[in-house]
Amino acid sequence: MSAQLDPAYRTRAIDSLGDTEIDVLVIGGGVTGAGAALDAASRGLSVALVEARDFAAGTSSRSSKLIHGGLRYLEQLDFALVREALKERGLLLNKLAPHLVHPVSFLFPLQHRVWERAYIGAGVALYDTLGGARAVPMHRHLTRTSALDLAPALKDDAMTGAIRYYDAQVDDARHTMMLARTAAQHGATVLTRTKVIGLLRDGEKVVGAKVVDLETGLEHSIRARTVISATGVWTDDMIKMTGMDFPFHVRMSKGVHIMVPRERLNMNTGLIMRTEKSVLFVIPWAEHWIIGTTDTDWSLDKNHPTASAADVQYILDHVNSLLREPLTRADIVGTYAGLRPLMTGANKQTSKLSREHAVAEPAPGLFVIAGGKYTTYRVMASDVVDAAAERLGSDVAQSVTENLPILGAVGYQDMLADIESVAARAELPVETVEHLLHRYGSLSENLFDLIAAVPALREPIPGAEDYIAAEAVYAATHEGALHLDDVLTRRTRISIEVPDRGLKAAPEIARLMAPHLGWDADRTNDEINRYYDRVHAELAANEAFDDEAANAARLVAAVV
Repeated sequence: MSAQLDPAYRTRAIDSLGDTEIDVLVIGGGVTGAGAALDAASRGLSVALVEARDFAAGTSSRSSKLIHGGLRYLEQLDFALVREALKERGLLLNKLAPHLVHPVSFLFPLQHRVWERAYIGAGVALYDTLGGARAVPMHRHLTRTSALDLAPALKDDAMTGAIRYYDAQVDDARHTMMLARTAAQHGATVLTRTKVIGLLRDGEKVVGAKVVDLETGLEHSIRARTVISATGVWTDDMIKMTGMDFPFHVRMSKGVHIMVPRERLNMNTGLIMRTEKSVLFVIPWAEHWIIGTTDTDWSLDKNHPTASAADVQYILDHVNSLLREPLTRADIVGTYAGLRPLMTGANKQTSKLSREHAVAEPAPGLFVIAGGKYTTYRVMASDVVDAAAERLGSDVAQSVTENLPILGAVGYQDMLADIESVAARAELPVETVEHLLHRYGSLSENLFDLIAAVPALREPIPGAEDYIAAEAVYAATHEGALHLDDVLTRRTRISIEVPDRGLKAAPEIARLMAPHLGWDADRTNDEINRYYDRVHAELAANEAFDDEAANAARLVAAVV
């Protein structure tokens, strides 16, 4: 089946809604929903996925971008969760998504002599053991001098020594979108901007959903033998839609991150430090550092959580406690905020709420998956499809996703090993090819073809020179991007990687997208103006002191 999510694909998919009853309808296009669609489709089931906004538009594009077991869960003695997550880390690194998931090192500064090295060292050693052999390099103990050689940006008195260990990182939005494309390749129908407005019932049984195509306003009914809700922080909205009580509820915790230029911190490794609430990471991200996160209750707008001035100051205060030259707000080129979907019932402190997941069938035919963490999305997806399969019948195959690479994975390592020859054939600089391989894997060949047909697409995008024009076109012709914001915020990360948040790049990207999406001049200008409004609203929100003021400032811009 086609994994080319262009406008023609969407038209065919919308037109086919309601033609026949399908086996599984997945509601939610975050990582768990995309994973569930792939899991079900790869078992041979007929599947449709609907998402009200864009793939990964919610939590799944706003994480710390780490694939990890969670060192702090060891301290809570949650060994099963850590072991499960580290197994998934190994699968993603070595088999499922090596083009999108890469090892990253962290320095854990030690503040106390003797006892802390023994205590933390034992935990990190267990972390390495649970993670399995050869997934990432083993940890190392460092003296203070060695640690400062690795991270000269740190104060001399910031530590008595350190431990260096490894985890992995991912471009979460791209990974989620590629999962959805892989599901489409296996026969699933995947649709964005398609909002569920009601459930179809046959007595107590849920037999599908009524949806509205937000691009046209037309309503459609999708009949399904089973319905899976993978709606994250919107789970309680699904509870209201059913009119039934669920065995669990979801509580929202806001996590904020800031981005600063790579040259601003002289370090050759990431950094992890304790705070009074949780942990703070400094994570290398191409030409930037991602620094976060916060962990605070949130009860306001789910679509557009935003960073307040207080959030930003909290991050700066904590990271500056270790730095020779403190960071200031002037160093920040981008901010983003996401909402963690935490199951209630464990503790009033959000950082201690359960990150494990649960599956329930609150009404016959409706299956709800909630909780969990990004790293374990595949296990969550398998579990909820297993539950649905019990209702579908005993002839449903077992999950195969543990051995199913996502699009772009197969052939990636060979291309990377022979990158100079690949670059010569594509007539592109090695640096450009390396950039593309880490974002598209072996699908980079598709972009080489675009450039061969239109050589101008090899040029950098003005205002976002780390990206080339072909990437904007490919987002519209293959990756399901329907709006300018989809490209600036999720297909690329321009909205948080350049100081002007993509304002200069927006007109050129809109121009590149327009002919492929059928935009006329008015529609193109509307997309640009809507993006401008969003950026200005977010910048105003970042200046607001608290959540209420920040939320009000962000909601001035139109919802996209």
